Amino acid sequence: MNGTMMSQPLTISSLIAHAQTYHGGTEVVSVETDGTVDRSNWGTVGANARRLAHALDKLGVDAGARCGTIAWNNRRHLEIYFGVAGSGRVTHTLNPRLTPEQMIYIINHAEDQVMFLDRTFLPVAAKLGTHLKSVKHFILLGPRDDEAAGMVDGLLFFDELLETGDAGYDWPVLDENTPAALCYTSGTTGNPKGVQYTHRSTVLHSIAGNQPDGMAIAARDVVMPVVPMFHVNAWGVPYVAAHTGAKLVLPGPQLDGESLARLIDAEQVTLSLGVPTIWMGLLAGLEKTGLKAASMTRTVVGGSALPPSMIAAFRDKYDVELIHAWGMTETSPLGTLNQLLQKHTGLSVDAQARLREGQGRPPYGVELRIVDEDGKELPRDGKTQGELQIRGLWIVESYFGQDKTALTEDGWFDTGDVATLDADGFMIIRDRSKDIIKSGGEWISTVELENIAIAHPQIANAAAIAARHKKWDERPVVLAVPVVGANPTEAEVLAAYDGKVASWQVPDRVIFVEELPLGATGKVLKNKLRETYGDVLMEDGGT
Repeated sequence: MNGTMMSQPLTISSLIAHAQTYHGGTEVVSVETDGTVDRSNWGTVGANARRLAHALDKLGVDAGARCGTIAWNNRRHLEIYFGVAGSGRVTHTLNPRLTPEQMIYIINHAEDQVMFLDRTFLPVAAKLGTHLKSVKHFILLGPRDDEAAGMVDGLLFFDELLETGDAGYDWPVLDENTPAALCYTSGTTGNPKGVQYTHRSTVLHSIAGNQPDGMAIAARDVVMPVVPMFHVNAWGVPYVAAHTGAKLVLPGPQLDGESLARLIDAEQVTLSLGVPTIWMGLLAGLEKTGLKAASMTRTVVGGSALPPSMIAAFRDKYDVELIHAWGMTETSPLGTLNQLLQKHTGLSVDAQARLREGQGRPPYGVELRIVDEDGKELPRDGKTQGELQIRGLWIVESYFGQDKTALTEDGWFDTGDVATLDADGFMIIRDRSKDIIKSGGEWISTVELENIAIAHPQIANAAAIAARHKKWDERPVVLAVPVVGANPTEAEVLAAYDGKVASWQVPDRVIFVEELPLGATGKVLKNKLRETYGDVLMEDGGT
């Protein structure tokens, strides 16, 4: 051979092996279900992951078996991420906020052989147990608990299981295209669909997504993923933190603003990640406690559109930069992240802030395009709206258990979002195709209407929907949640739209509600709102 290079498979076990070897003493802090704080490090997590892998071998769990988890963000869950996938099995995270019927369907569809559970979810396991066809072992994430043992027949205990495993276990050499993780999306019609990630796609997502223009997590960072580990693998943060050796803070089940504010200060968190509703709560928590989150410099926000008013609040009050991102279960999830270009450095603060309101641009490894309803590619002029499509190194090709492709004839995945793209690749989600309002043949963005409402000082949250209309087919209606103690009027909120949108785009109604219905991933359930309020203008006469 002449002039060759080493070739090694891209595997998840290589990530944790690196963390264990070179960052073994770096802390992993975990808030447990009972509120206590578990202090560990990457060395212990790596050793325990090896013990778990060996223990699963001894239990007779098949190679390639799906191993389900119903758990919060904590240290044992992290060890499962690496121990299961590293040994050639598949980590299948389940969202505990799903209905029992959905969970039964998903577990049976995935044919999970093992179910790891936090104690919070033991009643769920007891209730579902007889309906689960494939599960051979239920394992409680903790030490022996005799009370828990009486709730689920044959219950095993994670800490006891680790004691049967060997910390010197050698990770098997796997083909990098071996399945590693499985997540089911709740953003589909009908039954949830499984997206199965490979070792290769996960490692590439971790490396490419963590470039300086990506999440930019460094070994000196203290990273707190508030996004659940059961939601698209906490956006890949556990894998990124392992290969960079960052201190990891796992917040457990207490995700209210005050708890997060105290945890940020206690652990000196520098970077956190989560959905907008979490950061609305954190703003309220900081205000109530008087804490300043002085250590935190950046927050990555995704899951739904980020209100511009929130960007300003974090920047001006707490000197925290909010970085908008976009993705889906089908995209692992990183599709775009909003980091500015060199040519933007001379812009004013306000002009830069306007650029940061969009979802950003794709990292290396991802391509985007927008198309019309006939599949014809549309201009990247920042103005033309079209159906957003994506392809790349960590994008779904087919759903788990389905032979047919999930792609278009020319190999792109249709996201179901309506967006604009500019020449630099900056993308702005204008709406979900199922949510956008078509009034008299013209499009109205619910995202834009919501951002204006949320910017009103007396509004805590808002959702815009299409309501049926006799003349215009559809017209916008805004459901608004007032700030606690505030009593805004409909006229005051409607006045906020003056000069911000065309007069024909101003909502016909603002209806005040105590809360908005949220789905399993923290997104507003607009289908529920349409069911309740979709005929409100018809009732008003719809003229």
